[in-house]
Amino acid sequence: MLARTCFVRKAQRYPDDYRVKHALRAAALLFPNWDEAYAQSLVDEFRLPRSRAIKKLSRGQLSAVGVVIGLASRAPLTLFDEPYLGLDAVARQLFYDRLLADYAEHPRTVVLSTHLIDEVADLVEHVLVIDQGRLIVDEVADRLRGQVVLATGPVDAVRAFAASRTVLHHTGVGPVARFTLRGEVDAAARAEAERLGVTVTPVSLQQLVVSLTTGAAVPTAPKETAA
Repeated sequence: MLARTCFVRKAQRYPDDYRVKHALRAAALLFPNWDEAYAQSLVDEFRLPRSRAIKKLSRGQLSAVGVVIGLASRAPLTLFDEPYLGLDAVARQLFYDRLLADYAEHPRTVVLSTHLIDEVADLVEHVLVIDQGRLIVDEVADRLRGQVVLATGPVDAVRAFAASRTVLHHTGVGPVARFTLRGEVDAAARAEAERLGVTVTPVSLQQLVVSLTTGAAVPTAPKETAA
């Protein structure tokens, strides 16, 4: 099972005398599906110095070594634990592009742990959200995206539209309110929103997760309390 599993830790440790090339050789011995040519091409793309001691690498270069091993291992189960640490925006996008392309050619199970949700939104097929030790979301990504919307418009109109739905979050500036609502919005609901003058838009995957983890649903019309 270990040979079929590649776990790329965010704080991976290597022997003190290891150089980049040594880490790659060790990975080649460990993983039966290792693709040496692919690994070397990734080393070039991430501009990793093959002969430099790993302990002298920057945080981003150390992450890049893990990315190379995780992708080139072609392990049936590959786990990336925040693999982007220290990588700049260009290197992060390179990782996402190579991950998607290689997954398409060599399908396998890839588990990606990340706090940069919007950056990986296009890669995600299934979403698990753990909040305070509780699993609160276990859903196919496309289905999940259709379950939460943002309703924007005049305060009374938005409250009327939200009356029969679960309100996850709400904000308002003057006469305009923004309610994050959970529940399917079908054609009839959109027609109702248009009649009320309410704009309904999908939320990003990151906004969705934030809405689901910032507490219990709030009432659509909070009562005022005396000071």
